[in-house]
Amino acid sequence: MLIECLLLIVGLALVVLGADFLVDGASSIAKKFGVSDFVIGLTIVGMGTSAPEMVVSFIGALQGNGDIAIGNVVGSNIFNVFMILGATALILPMDITPMNRKKDIPLNIAITLIFIALGMSRTLFGIGDDVLGRLDGAILLVLFAAYIYMCFRFDTANQTESNENEKVIKPALAAVLIVAGLAGLVFGGRMFVNSATSIAKMLNVSDKLIAITILAGGTSMPELVTCIVAAFKKKGQLALGNILGSNVFNILLILGGSALIHPLSMAGMSYVDLGALLLSSLVIWASIHTNKKNQLDRADGLLLLLLEAAYMTFLIIKK
Repeated sequence: MLIECLLLIVGLALVVLGADFLVDGASSIAKKFGVSDFVIGLTIVGMGTSAPEMVVSFIGALQGNGDIAIGNVVGSNIFNVFMILGATALILPMDITPMNRKKDIPLNIAITLIFIALGMSRTLFGIGDDVLGRLDGAILLVLFAAYIYMCFRFDTANQTESNENEKVIKPALAAVLIVAGLAGLVFGGRMFVNSATSIAKMLNVSDKLIAITILAGGTSMPELVTCIVAAFKKKGQLALGNILGSNVFNILLILGGSALIHPLSMAGMSYVDLGALLLSSLVIWASIHTNKKNQLDRADGLLLLLLEAAYMTFLIIKK
């Protein structure tokens, strides 16, 4: 047990460090091409901080373990909003822009609904199976490509503040960071998945439960660190863009790619899990429409943290 715990910690450290290198390198290269800070936060940073989830879910799919792949994404998306966005809002109330209100947040809700509809087609519509199959995966990947196109095509004044003190990394060094980051993600992700699965079996814990708690929280560490740092630097839009972008990538790219590798059964997902996932998208929309200041304030942050505590309590009791 001690060895597995040590491997779990080392694997997580490699994943987080690898994601950090990847984000720094990719962000530097993107800035060289004049991409706005907002789009970098929504795409490059979002994709980079979602890389741990991608590695964990892809490895789970390759091993034929659908509970790991789906549970990791569902748990990560819930954790991203309830825990990370909640903690960030407590530190810094985040202003909501018209673009956030009209496009970014509604799009996040729509993508969540599409995932649930595709994965639960038999339960909801009486057709097919409750499986995210290869065709469903292809649909999600096409939507991912369209999402990336929209982000860059409609890159306007909806940007984060420019940071004059930000370190400038030379292209050669940025390329090295990207390669080193990918290596850390691959090897760290494999070590993390294997040790977490071993611990789950020793404790007679289901793969789904450990995926939706330990794996999800652990692989969301890059988002957590990024958002907390952004909050202290008073860059709320970067933090919000990171969470929204990460959640979209988790569903469209990670689950889409995982389903192409191996069809993913939704049997391990309860109505509470999927309900919490949908709620994590809806609660942001509800908050900005009930707050006259057009922001996620500290009260909203506290509510999100309480929802995370309630969901974790449910999982522990259910076990």
